Amino acid sequence: MNISIDRANCISCGSCEETCPEVFKLDEDTFSSIVPKYRKGDLGKGEVGDDLKSCVESARDACPVSVISTD
Repeated sequence: MNISIDRANCISCGSCEETCPEVFKLDEDTFSSIVPKYRKGDLGKGEVGDDLKSCVESARDACPVSVISTD
């Protein structure tokens, strides 16, 4: 599963990190990012296996500003 975060519109609420800390964290700039293990390129792009699909989808759905997308 590919993950993308629209970091420019992140409000730094931390809901993604709270919901799925295996994949998301608030970076030094306090915006959501993908942890290095799953990062692909920049801070807001990543890829996870099926074992984390449910976790990522829960974080995506919990985001109050809908900046997390998956495919």
